Amino acid sequence: MNAIERALGILLLLTGGQRSAVELAERFGVSVRTIYRDVDRLLALGIPVEAERGAEGGYRLARDYLQPPVALTRGETAALLVALALVRGLRATPLLSELDAAEAKLLASLPRAARELFAQGERIVGIECPPADIFHPEPDGTGEGDTQLAVDRFMQGLLASRRVRLTHENPYRGRSADYDMEPHGILFDRDRWYLFGHDVDLGSERLIRADRVQEIEVSGLAFRPRAALSVQSQIGRAWLSRAMRRWEGEGRVSRLLVTREQAARLQRDWYYRHAIFGAQHEETAQGAGHCLLEVRIPSTEAEVILPLVRWLGPGARLLSPDELRRQLAHELAAMAAEASAEEI
Repeated sequence: MNAIERALGILLLLTGGQRSAVELAERFGVSVRTIYRDVDRLLALGIPVEAERGAEGGYRLARDYLQPPVALTRGETAALLVALALVRGLRATPLLSELDAAEAKLLASLPRAARELFAQGERIVGIECPPADIFHPEPDGTGEGDTQLAVDRFMQGLLASRRVRLTHENPYRGRSADYDMEPHGILFDRDRWYLFGHDVDLGSERLIRADRVQEIEVSGLAFRPRAALSVQSQIGRAWLSRAMRRWEGEGRVSRLLVTREQAARLQRDWYYRHAIFGAQHEETAQGAGHCLLEVRIPSTEAEVILPLVRWLGPGARLLSPDELRRQLAHELAAMAAEASAEEI
């Protein structure tokens, strides 16, 4: 990196806030004295860099300074175009029309050969969607909303600090509900977009799957963003842990008894690791003691629970509900009979 590129880099960093000379020197891998000379170059160009002394001091731009348009290097422009191509491979792209305009401006800054190459981004960048999850089948008729519209409208409300009104379909309850939300962020997880914000009626945060939004509009009601509300609080699927405990309170729960090894397998799964792992059960068999754990899954759907028990294998027991126990026993007896017939 030459002195001119480094000076531009310093200008970009100072646009984001105050930086110390030591911090800038570490960032660009040069001496503090070199940073002093770079700042002098900026001052010579008429850029109002202010210095503040003291332990908390550093360089900053004058508050009323209006920065000229940013100039990107060829490599920086290419990096952004690759990132845009990746985003286009998602099920929905936030603010798609604005992204198209930004991409056109980036392409215009490249030489003709590079421009023609990156104009066909799908040739050089690919994105693989997650495979279907056979252990967590979705109910029929879900995910039929307009994800692109939901994400765009939600982001428009966020950027304008305006509430959004939406209608969300809940396939598990077989009904739709209307929500008035203050948008605070979006989350991408397993090829789906989630809308995160403050539910005005509930008075707390809410996370909604975008592909289940049937209608959405940005309202004329402004709101003040809540500094304490961040989409980062949902990372690690914290929302799923809370949802499972809420579902358990609604009474639709299956109880399993599993070995420690089987519990460890469940805790490696993206979904079942958030299940409710409860009390230990001590059992004695053939003179040896065994420790079993109770696991509560907030579902009583046969297509969810029965494949799970079969996947866990010997040692796992379904305690409730009774109708699923009977169905599982019938299926296992039928499988055993078929196996015996084949041996004969």
